[in-house]
Amino acid sequence: MLSSFTLISLVGVMLGVLVLVVVMAVYAGLERDVKGRLLGFTPHILLRYQPGGVVGGPLADWRAAATQAKALRGVKAATAFISDNVIIDVGTRQRPVLFHGIDTSDPAQVAGIAKMLDRVKHPASSADLGIDDRVVVSSLLAEQFEISVGDKLRLYSTRNFEAVMRAYKATENPPVREAYATSWKMATERLASSWHEEKDGFSIPRQVLRDEIYEPLYAIYSENIRKPEQERLQGILVAMDPVLNDESVHFNLETKTAIEQAIAELNATDPEKMDGDILKGLKSIVLPKEAEVSGVYQASQMAITPDIFMPLPLAQSLAGLEDAVQGIALRLDDPYLAEPVATEARKTLGPDWSLLTWGDQYQGFFALINQQRVMMYFALSFIVLVSAFSMMAVMFTVTIQKRREIGVMKALGAAPGQIVRVFLYQGMILGILGAVLGVGLGHVVLHFRGEIQASFRALGFDPFAASFTGFGKLPAHNNPVEQAVIAVMAFILCSLAALVPAFFAARSDAAKSLRNL
Repeated sequence: MLSSFTLISLVGVMLGVLVLVVVMAVYAGLERDVKGRLLGFTPHILLRYQPGGVVGGPLADWRAAATQAKALRGVKAATAFISDNVIIDVGTRQRPVLFHGIDTSDPAQVAGIAKMLDRVKHPASSADLGIDDRVVVSSLLAEQFEISVGDKLRLYSTRNFEAVMRAYKATENPPVREAYATSWKMATERLASSWHEEKDGFSIPRQVLRDEIYEPLYAIYSENIRKPEQERLQGILVAMDPVLNDESVHFNLETKTAIEQAIAELNATDPEKMDGDILKGLKSIVLPKEAEVSGVYQASQMAITPDIFMPLPLAQSLAGLEDAVQGIALRLDDPYLAEPVATEARKTLGPDWSLLTWGDQYQGFFALINQQRVMMYFALSFIVLVSAFSMMAVMFTVTIQKRREIGVMKALGAAPGQIVRVFLYQGMILGILGAVLGVGLGHVVLHFRGEIQASFRALGFDPFAASFTGFGKLPAHNNPVEQAVIAVMAFILCSLAALVPAFFAARSDAAKSLRNL
């Protein structure tokens, strides 16, 4: 029969194994479920056009690139990718948020959003975005702004605000004729003195036109100047540009007159009037897009996800891309084969294309999860280690209680190895029982984790709030290999804990043991 001390040691080993099994399974479940959510909308491979390693602008001919990418081995779909920032305006509150464009023609993306919807707090949520101005927002955003399904949002493009800032900065500068007085005066005076009247029009020496007139004016045009001045300069440059490559530079009277008129207007511009026209024109730039909330998805603070999902046309409009996109999102038959597919795609598409796998995009997040798992494994392993030391103390107590029996066995001819095995087997049996019971009870706890969470919530304590994890019921994943390693580790520690007192018992003197000294 097992003594009460031995049972306490057994319970200690069992609880240590139980905690390790439950915590590791929960971490594995969180990682799997978060990965599943991310893969629902994140490109398995993000394809961007970067000629010469330099980040390119918007990808206009993206449909041809998508068709070419879809022909790659392992690629199931190739769709447009847009992700940017907007300013959300709800009532009297505003803040910048991250949005992600969804190609509603791709059923996989729509299904991925549908799986994330919070149908408990927002039962009317839908992932049917169509091509209208309808959006799905995160639960964090919905809670902060008190948003519900059917509400209206106003979205201001940050690209528009960049244009506004450029315009405001331009109004702070003097007019062109004053800000770039030297270059402007030299170029315009040289132009006025270089006209040569001919029978069929006017001409200017080609080198003079290019080096002393066109290039200085183009340098001014490239600066942040007022839009009316920029438009007049553009007209001058456009008039000169076609003749720059001709051997004989000729202008007709109409072109010459237009150039001189534009220069005269630039010499007589009124900065205050231009600034007024610019500020009036800004009204058409910053007009917001109004969108209806069609759904709310359960977001998690464990991973960075977009605040808003919206259909592709709305995303293109807010990002200022017109019909262009930022890149091509590739979805694979098996997302866990993204690295080999990307390696093969780099060889096929060439060096002008940059490929970023979903593992690379979230490398920091997954590294953090793995580090937390290792830390928890290391910390909780001390529970089993402490249980093993407790068992060692119990075994020392048993060897003291059984000194006479040990003496009798040695007097009858028992070898030291036989004495060691008696106590070692006891420790091994306790290790096996503790490991098996711990793993078994761990499975029971994981099976009823939802009910256990509900009990905690009923008491007003929720250590795994859905607002943080993003899951109403804590996810878990049983890994038989990992749990077998935990059980074997507990068994080995218990066996080693029994071996030390068994070794001292085997070395005891038989005569002293018989006298119970």
